[in-house]
Amino acid sequence: MKTYLPFIFILFFSLTSNLVSAQASANGKKYTISDITVSGNSSFSEQTIVTYSGLRKGSQILIPGEEISESIKKLWKSGLFSDIEIYIKDIEGDTASLEIHLFDLPELTNLRITGVKKGKMDDIIEENNLNEGVKITENLITTTKNYLESKYRKDGYFNSKVIVRTYPIEDSIAKPRVNMIVAIEKGEKVKVKDINFEGNTVLADKKLLASMKNTKKKMILRAWKRSKFIEDDYKTDLVSIIDTYKENGYRDARIISDSVYANDNKTVSIDIKVEEGSKYTFGEINFLGNSVYTDEYLSAVLRVRKGDTYNGVLLEKGIADESRPDGNDITNLYQNNGYLFSTINPVETNADGNVIDMEIRISEGKPVHFNEVTVVGNEKTNDHVIYREIRTRPGELYSKENVVRTVRELSQLGFFDAEQITPNFNNPNPNEGTIDMEYEVVETGSSQIELQGGYGGGGFIGTLGLSFNNFSLKNIFNKEAYKPLPMGDGQQLSLRLQASQFYRTYSFSFSEPWMGGVKPVQFSTSLSYSNQFLYDSSTGEADKDRRFDIIGITVGLAKRLSIPDDFFTLSQSVSLQHYNLKNYSTGLFTFSDGYSNSLAYTIGLTRNNTWNDPVFPLGGSNFSVSAKLSLPYSLVNGVDYADLAEERQEQEDIYNDTEESSVTRTDAYERMGEIDQERFNWLEFYKIKFKGEWYTNIIGKLVLKPTVEFGYLGAYNQDRGVIPFERFYLGGDGLGSYSLDGREAVALRGYANQSIQPVDSNGNTTEDGASIYNKFSLELRYPITLKASAKIYALSFIEGGAAYNAFSDYNPFQLKRSAGVGLRVFMPAFGLLGIDFGYGFDPLPGEINANGWETHFIIGQQF
Repeated sequence: MKTYLPFIFILFFSLTSNLVSAQASANGKKYTISDITVSGNSSFSEQTIVTYSGLRKGSQILIPGEEISESIKKLWKSGLFSDIEIYIKDIEGDTASLEIHLFDLPELTNLRITGVKKGKMDDIIEENNLNEGVKITENLITTTKNYLESKYRKDGYFNSKVIVRTYPIEDSIAKPRVNMIVAIEKGEKVKVKDINFEGNTVLADKKLLASMKNTKKKMILRAWKRSKFIEDDYKTDLVSIIDTYKENGYRDARIISDSVYANDNKTVSIDIKVEEGSKYTFGEINFLGNSVYTDEYLSAVLRVRKGDTYNGVLLEKGIADESRPDGNDITNLYQNNGYLFSTINPVETNADGNVIDMEIRISEGKPVHFNEVTVVGNEKTNDHVIYREIRTRPGELYSKENVVRTVRELSQLGFFDAEQITPNFNNPNPNEGTIDMEYEVVETGSSQIELQGGYGGGGFIGTLGLSFNNFSLKNIFNKEAYKPLPMGDGQQLSLRLQASQFYRTYSFSFSEPWMGGVKPVQFSTSLSYSNQFLYDSSTGEADKDRRFDIIGITVGLAKRLSIPDDFFTLSQSVSLQHYNLKNYSTGLFTFSDGYSNSLAYTIGLTRNNTWNDPVFPLGGSNFSVSAKLSLPYSLVNGVDYADLAEERQEQEDIYNDTEESSVTRTDAYERMGEIDQERFNWLEFYKIKFKGEWYTNIIGKLVLKPTVEFGYLGAYNQDRGVIPFERFYLGGDGLGSYSLDGREAVALRGYANQSIQPVDSNGNTTEDGASIYNKFSLELRYPITLKASAKIYALSFIEGGAAYNAFSDYNPFQLKRSAGVGLRVFMPAFGLLGIDFGYGFDPLPGEINANGWETHFIIGQQF
């Protein structure tokens, strides 16, 4: 089958030289070019081709000579032609006419890729430049084949094959065109059958296998560690083997040879031959060139002592721990105190008797100060919002620790893509001891819209929310600042409306993170108003004449502390809620017409040092403890709550006595309501909560997140009792409930919303929430993508929790347990979205079977 592919250059050159020589009347004679014509098949004009060739009419050339050879080379280098030949058409005296005979390279018209999913095809086209119209060369075909085979082998498809074929389009008249088929046969991922070691006598096979974190032998019971062969991971594991020897004193250990060979059953075996060498210990360790720090101090940071077994890995980490930018090592010690241009070089000075003497040679250099500190890339966010978070100031000593902390603080703002914040070091001047610092940021959409519909509480629930996380209040009257709203000052403004036929709630909140613009003191305020309507069982609809109204306002201040460190924040707030019942009778309230007020002070202490990305932290921890306190009214209001409690119990006994008349029982119920109205006219309580979560980077970006939670609602006066508000409702997705009595919904996946209720001393389940709860969770996360447009990660979890009414019933080990998997998607415009599939292993109160599978949808909340 005819194909339009270029001949080998040497063949053309040889043929051309022979043709020219055969028609030349003299060897090496000069001729004047009288005419140049073009033949063959090309879409380029004759003038363009002649120009490409470098030959000119009227110029003199030597035949045979270098001019024609160079002309052919130029045409080849253009990458546009094939079958290039130059002939002498005619010779008259000292003149010669030439003919350039060539064909265009074929262009790609249609491409078909087989063997991969449709979503992967665009990447293959882009990575190999296989777009329509590209010129097809043998080099392009070979490069594409080799690239794809190498790519899939690195991914574990050891037997992958790629075949690239081209088919000329026969009706191509104007220019040659071809269709291409790229046939990919990935095959199955190859597993590792055996890993065999040779030459190891000191370290057992088991220890060497354990050091290979990514390449594991195929085993029936292996469910966690993969046994697939990945070339890049295997090469990393070879380095890990040598590191294991270095950690045990064998600094001369090396891998003499390694081989990977295929077996018949689609597996591979690996043979690794090592040479262990002798065991070494550390001898004298001397520091040279240090004037800023003493030998004793540097030795403490290095953590290596004379007589210790040689540990090359520990030595490297003591000098410079590449795995931790904020590690406790000598390099960071100097760089955190201004010595940017310092260098620390460990040198072995003697190794007699397998004892290694070391010199740690230090060149401290001059202390470096920041000269200019700038930020680029911010178009919406005002400079002062960024500069107040920057820990590196002009004139201050250079500190690597402060550079790393600045990147974290900018990430935590939520206005920039955490993965693309880049600190750039510009204009370093070791002689003057200065450097310019530039932080490059990429802004993301920081405002969010919440538009949600769902079914709950007996009807359709609609939610509309707007959250502006980079708002500018000072420009609210500046018409030119509306794009579409005034933005850039780092303030937060939120508006939210949620409604169904049974309730409506409106809320507004505003916060300024730097009140006054001088210190990191956050001012916040929120206002909410809610109506809840009683369910009419006769009609199945809401009775608008029987309602429960709540209005609340909260004002708070939060200050970043400097002691014990500046990851701590102390927050304080005052809140006032007014609960108004109008002909609203439920099991929770025995007074249908009345009110309750709650005036409370909340104090909280948090410490958050999670790494950079707030959506997907790779490390760090986040702790919070808070206390919400009302005034102890019972100490000063003169009410004998013991008598009230005794009287209420008497009235409750009368009400529950079915032998009493209906009038008597009604009177008893009304009196209970009057007593409860007096007990709860001003709510008296205290509420303690704790939550701790850790993020541990296991390998790559695989993150383990343990979480512990605890909550307790107590009463100052036991005769007055625990209030019916502010309780904990455990189970489900943790999103807000349609009941608006100040309750807190606590997530516990694998069970229905608010389904885990306390059990009283008689074994009966109460429906009024819990005064105590605890929860334990273990979550494993892995990111699918962390791009600015959408951050997506998958997770698996196990967790357990329980709810109680009193400490006499409290048992932190009697938990409702669950496990499952989930997915989270964070988009700047909509916040966090997610879905979880959880299996509840334990029965709910009154049930005998496990709760089973539950599906939870997450909107705007992160577990």
